[in-house]
Amino acid sequence: MRSLLFVPGDSPRKQEKGLEVGADALILDLEDSVALPEKGKAREIAAGFLSRMRDVAGRPRLYVRVNALDTGLTEDDLAAVMPHAPDGIMLPKAEGGPSVGQLGARLAVHEAEHGLPDGATRILPIATETARAVFALQSLPGASRRLSGITWGAEDLSADLGAETNRGEDGAWTAPFVLARNLTLMAAAAAEVDAIDTINALFRDLDGLARECREARRDGFTGKMAIHPAQVAVINEAFTPTDAAIAQARKVAAAFAEAPGMGVVGIDGEMFDRPHLRRAERLLARLG
Repeated sequence: MRSLLFVPGDSPRKQEKGLEVGADALILDLEDSVALPEKGKAREIAAGFLSRMRDVAGRPRLYVRVNALDTGLTEDDLAAVMPHAPDGIMLPKAEGGPSVGQLGARLAVHEAEHGLPDGATRILPIATETARAVFALQSLPGASRRLSGITWGAEDLSADLGAETNRGEDGAWTAPFVLARNLTLMAAAAAEVDAIDTINALFRDLDGLARECREARRDGFTGKMAIHPAQVAVINEAFTPTDAAIAQARKVAAAFAEAPGMGVVGIDGEMFDRPHLRRAERLLARLG
């Protein structure tokens, strides 16, 4: 998934608009964008949208951001949406493997109750929204076969840290948030799942978004979350492999396939080793 667009769970209009902008995934939000008195209404609207879209060909993947496990709201969220088979659940304020495991156990029960395949519902945790969560990143690899990726968040983390801001005057992340970002990338690599970059809240600054996307792709992230439809095209362009990159990856994979016992191969006068093969395989796997 290159682009993951948040849409409020209580806004049918924004959900329908989200289908038109080319996002790889829509995240129906039952958490931050929905006030507490509106949670019940948002569940009903999100469930209806999931039901209507369930068998629609070519639709984006549909994830639901539920409320955090410690709010007492998560089970009502799951009870509303799981009968309609969302592709995945985004878990906010996840604190490592234990949180993912707890959610996975709940999903297994709902899948059994509604005749869904065991393990069909994926989990995408927002894994850095508290200081405790940052320390728990190392417990995510191996936590669940449902894990589809790992993403990070800066807004809640800044509140937890008591930080005055999470970006410097130049717009770049300040040191604590660079640390959280980099550790998320490492955790995703260790878990062998996609690393998804966090949002850029300055939704009118598309040049800044493009720069941030290029830097994320350079470092190893495979996609980015969006909070506004205008951000989707920028994200998709940045995270779509170029024709040249795809061709090179295919060359590397083919060369190693022809010499399965070799640790190093030569292509067009350049030497490639096993890490190059792993990188090529990951790029090709993203093509589906």
